[in-house]
Amino acid sequence: MVTLIPLLMLMLFVQTPQTPAAVPATQAPATLEPAPGNPVAVISTSMGDIRVELFKDKAPVSVENFLQYVSEGFYPGTIFHRVVRGFVVQGGGYSADMKEKPTHPPIQNEATNGLRNTRGSLAMARTQALRSATSQFYINVADNAALDHKGYAPQDFGYAVFGRVLSGMEVADAIAAVATKTENPLQPVTIKAVTVVSK
Repeated sequence: MVTLIPLLMLMLFVQTPQTPAAVPATQAPATLEPAPGNPVAVISTSMGDIRVELFKDKAPVSVENFLQYVSEGFYPGTIFHRVVRGFVVQGGGYSADMKEKPTHPPIQNEATNGLRNTRGSLAMARTQALRSATSQFYINVADNAALDHKGYAPQDFGYAVFGRVLSGMEVADAIAAVATKTENPLQPVTIKAVTVVSK
């Protein structure tokens, strides 16, 4: 099993770009609707709920993996441990005392599925190893084309998008705005529950 690097507090980013400037806040968009057949889940956090569509047609391995962790009750009590304003909020792997939870083996990297790391997309976090994603995910709070698949060299392979925010993007933005130290929130932002509301 891949061992993460706690000092970096991330499963993301081989040669990631410099963190972009914060994106000005905009009005909350209208609620989006999922495509027929795609599961919908609600990520309930200590700052509010985020409703997400899971793209099981284009990222079946990532979606099945996420749903397995949900069904096992893995996510409650984990935190958004990595917060970068104007970039991403990442969670689903550490407890509030920054202890990493044990996971299942890593999954296939589905970054070649054509989905982009645009604002509001949900993607699998990983280490520098291309197939190292387990439980951790991130929400893009800006358009992050640098994280997209561009080729098959390790630095170009990218990060697998497997869903999108349908509603609650203002919650993700609020998480992205919390005070941090070395990208870790000073006050934990906790995942209280993840619930599948439609399959």
